[in-house]
Amino acid sequence: MSTGFLSGLSWGDPDANVIHVGTGEFAVAEHPAILMTPALGSCVGVALWDAFRHRGGLAHVMLPTPSESNAEGNRDRFASVAIPHMVNAVADGVAPRRLVAKLVGGAAMFKSDSNLSNVGERNLEEVRHQLDLLRIPVLAEDTGGSYARTVELRLDTGLLVVRSYMYGIREL
Repeated sequence: MSTGFLSGLSWGDPDANVIHVGTGEFAVAEHPAILMTPALGSCVGVALWDAFRHRGGLAHVMLPTPSESNAEGNRDRFASVAIPHMVNAVADGVAPRRLVAKLVGGAAMFKSDSNLSNVGERNLEEVRHQLDLLRIPVLAEDTGGSYARTVELRLDTGLLVVRSYMYGIREL
């Protein structure tokens, strides 16, 4: 295994039970799985966790609402769609009030006067709005700035490991 920025990531271990979450997607799993998504810039990583069942979900949200894009495709790329879908999938018949959330990303990756310059901020606003509507508390955040992050959610403990060139490794 190589050393450096990506060393120590579970996805570098071929024996690890890692589920990769693509851009604009979400995944739900139980321990011993680890959920991982790379390169969160203006996108927001939303981690949900149920401590009683060691079950959780991770979403890689691209845009706040479907009105932000006229492109066809996966509607789970929008916070207003993905968050309720993921909450239902993680809860799986159990009251969602047991869930807690952690947020990562929402960076200002585009420096201009365009609508893209604040997409990270708008993504965070919509994610928080959806979580508030569902009464899911946000326990921790690593948001904003102007740099990308890679995250992995450990479903045994609910630990969210955040890696970035800017700050190295953080644990939420």
